[in-house]
Amino acid sequence: MARMRTVDAVVAILEKEGATEAFGLPGAAINPFYSAMRAHGGIRHTLARHVEGASHMADGYTRAAPGNIGICVGTSGPAGTDMITGLYAAWADSVPILCITGQAPVAKLHKEDFQAVDISSIAAPVTKMAMTVLEPGQVPGAFQKAFHLMRSGRPGPVLLDLPLDVQLAEIEFDIEAYEPMRPDRPAATRIQAEKALDMMFAAQRPLIVAGGGIINANASAQLVELAELLDVPVIPTLMGWGAIPDDHPLMAGMVGLQTSHRYGNATFLESDFVLGIGNRWANRHTGGLDTYTAGRRFVHIDIEPTQIGRVFSPDLGIVSDAGAALDVLLEVARERKDRGAVPDRDRWVLDCARRKGALQRKTHFPDVPIKPQRVYEEMNTAFGKDVTYVSTIGLSQIAGGQFLHAYGPRQWINAGQAGPLGWTAPAALGVVRGKPGQTVVALSGDYDFQFMVEELAVGAQFNLPYLHVVVNNSYLGLIRQSQRGFSMEQNVSLAFENINSPETEGYGVDHVKVAEGLGCKAVRVTDPEKLQESFAEAHEMLERFNVPVVVEVILEKVTNISMGTEIDGVVEFEELAERGEDAPTAIALLD
Repeated sequence: MARMRTVDAVVAILEKEGATEAFGLPGAAINPFYSAMRAHGGIRHTLARHVEGASHMADGYTRAAPGNIGICVGTSGPAGTDMITGLYAAWADSVPILCITGQAPVAKLHKEDFQAVDISSIAAPVTKMAMTVLEPGQVPGAFQKAFHLMRSGRPGPVLLDLPLDVQLAEIEFDIEAYEPMRPDRPAATRIQAEKALDMMFAAQRPLIVAGGGIINANASAQLVELAELLDVPVIPTLMGWGAIPDDHPLMAGMVGLQTSHRYGNATFLESDFVLGIGNRWANRHTGGLDTYTAGRRFVHIDIEPTQIGRVFSPDLGIVSDAGAALDVLLEVARERKDRGAVPDRDRWVLDCARRKGALQRKTHFPDVPIKPQRVYEEMNTAFGKDVTYVSTIGLSQIAGGQFLHAYGPRQWINAGQAGPLGWTAPAALGVVRGKPGQTVVALSGDYDFQFMVEELAVGAQFNLPYLHVVVNNSYLGLIRQSQRGFSMEQNVSLAFENINSPETEGYGVDHVKVAEGLGCKAVRVTDPEKLQESFAEAHEMLERFNVPVVVEVILEKVTNISMGTEIDGVVEFEELAERGEDAPTAIALLD
């Protein structure tokens, strides 16, 4: 056995667990851990400008590729509390990240020492485990348990708080004798799969709702195979978007109140059976449950037992990892296919395709200032099928969900449930770390962009290139739209006469100057006919300077994006597409 500091043991454990990407800010109470990272040399550290930003970077890194676990590191007190929003965003979307915080010495914890706070109690509601490790000998076991919990069942974040004296204490530890624990993942049985398919086969108009659990399980290929084998259309959730490519004939559109397609809602309302896999029945997806559930039966498969029946009681609930469930469903489905016992769904599939080809929203607006729909149309053309989009909340995300396209898993990365403003930029930097050399495009409204704009400097310092599209209407647009009935628009406008930047023409913050001041590049576009030119210019700067590049698009100030309170009552504020040229990058052109 070797005698070493606990922090040296921790760094060795991180390497063996395969978690070698850290984002954070050093400080007095966490400096021993930083010294261990430096001595070891195998943990790459990205210095954030804000500890919340570090937590979102770790989140983005985890989401970028299967098996990733991002680490965020901070000193004691406010660094830990700064991470809470990041922990919440990760917890809400079932994303495993590891937060490591420094802490005052054990003997000082009850003495109101400088920057000593009970961070484990604060973090407990938004983590799978939050622990202040009080005994040096417990450190290896605490990290072993943390990784086991992060990977087991419904994935999620963990916080480990290390007092200064615990970090410096020496223990006996042998990394060769350390073994990661095998994750616990429930698996559906054959009987459960048979019952689920019995119910599906008894229906006339079945659908599969594909949730983020499928992407977490790296099981998108199995989903597509099952859909093709059974000839059943698929409705991805916002977190599951990309699990089946948008251009696949069985991709039936997204359903919901906001990030949804007209044809997706229309198809869902015609269905009589739904197989939900790895989804939460989130309220932005379902709307009112009476409307959502009426006239259809449900099978719900989820890795978390208490998720079954949380929103409404399904006709059949199955606790299983999405990948394991798809494997056994495929086994049973193949056998039935070989026996000729799979129902013919040609007519239902054709009906879904017809709706997809007839119910499109218009995007090709020539207006100046630019209408947001036109921006997403041009993004579809500019970035193609291999792009990874990163976004969080606001009219920008909602419209992005309606008009952009995702062609593979982990190509639409968003903070789906928590939706914290400011998440997009730091998360995109984490995604770049997780997808080196790939095209990453972030999408923000002006306020999301301003929330943590300082993190752009991280991208410049560490050469993390991505393109950030900022659709600027100088409003908290989603809030303005939701307050339409309260005559409160004056409280959410971000416009002001910026006398130091008259070129903003009353749109307030000069995002171009801010980006350039943080070491990045930026272009501003006011004419829809110059969007392609601006995207091309931005891409050239991305290649030349190897830093984040901002494309600020000046939008009309008042925009209302399609949404409603029921899936059969989504309000369309703009004229709808009547012919193909009205929506030239729609996934299915109008006849």
